This record gives sequence, structure tokens and C-alpha cells, in this order.
Amino acid sequence: MLPDLGKYALPVLTAYGASLGLILAIVLLTLWRGTRVRRLLRDVEQRQGRTDV
Repeated sequence: MLPDLGKYALPVLTAYGASLGLILAIVLLTLWRGTRVRRLLRDVEQRQGRTDV
């Protein structure tokens, strides 16, 4: 349950929302980059003749 924030409710909730949005963006960016790097590494290994991947 949320405490009564009074006149600070809007700034506090806005800060929570911004923080959650930034954390979500960082997680999604990390997952996207990981997938991209994994694909690039697989392509490089295939060009070098490694087929044990």
C-alpha cells in the first residue's frame, strides 16, 4: 500500500515512473545488443570455418 504523499505525490510517482522506464530501457537495450553481438560472433566464426558452434 502506498503511503500518503500529500503534495509530493506527483513528483514522487513521476520519479518512480521515470526510474522504472529507464530500467526497462536498459534491460531491453542489453538484450537487443546481446542478440546482435551473438549473431555477429556466429557469422565471424562461420567465416573462419568453425562449425562446432
